[in-house]
Amino acid sequence: MFVITLSYLVDVEQIDELMPAHLEWVGEQYADGIFLASGPRVPRDGGVILAAGLPRPELEARLALDPFVQKSVAAYDVVEFAPRVVAPGLDALQA
Repeated sequence: MFVITLSYLVDVEQIDELMPAHLEWVGEQYADGIFLASGPRVPRDGGVILAAGLPRPELEARLALDPFVQKSVAAYDVVEFAPRVVAPGLDALQA
């Protein structure tokens, strides 16, 4: 499993211009079963994504296709971890 943080490198106004393309890309990752949860950080200076189901090199290749990355307005940081204990109902997330 991966915890992915997205950090904006430009003003939010520039991010908002690319948001529709970014959200389309995010939707594709959900459709492929890769993303489990996502949303903006508070305060809004980036985002957080939970992902699973693929090797790290493939995940990083997908992240490189995000319009935010392709336009150099945001950068990703990826942390891989193996969940050993989860809340009830989240058993499928355990490594």
